[in-house]
Amino acid sequence: QVQLVESGGGLVQPGGTLILSCAASGRIFSMNDMGWYRQAPGKQRELVASIPSGGSTNYADSVKGRFTIPRDNAKNTVALQMNSLKPEDTAVYYCNARGRYWCGAGLSDFGSWGQGTQVTVSS
Repeated sequence: QVQLVESGGGLVQPGGTLILSCAASGRIFSMNDMGWYRQAPGKQRELVASIPSGGSTNYADSVKGRFTIPRDNAKNTVALQMNSLKPEDTAVYYCNARGRYWCGAGLSDFGSWGQGTQVTVSS
């Protein structure tokens, strides 16, 4: 299968900046959508931002103008640059990726999640 490893979470003051990183590894044949989701306590997991292999990015209304999602197709990595952070951005952030990978019988689809990284915005 394909594994996703995240890094970069932590504690930051309101108005601050954090950068999350996500690296995919495994027998990847092609990578389609990559994205970031978050889940706050007592709430459902929600899409923060996504980026297809070719095309325009998609952002949740709550983060537009503050977050960006750069992607490196050659390295199969995606980041989440979070500026002007607010307390309501506090959540566990999850990387997600979909594509195709080499398995024993040929090619198969995958959809993988990272382990999650905590982001806390507090003074």
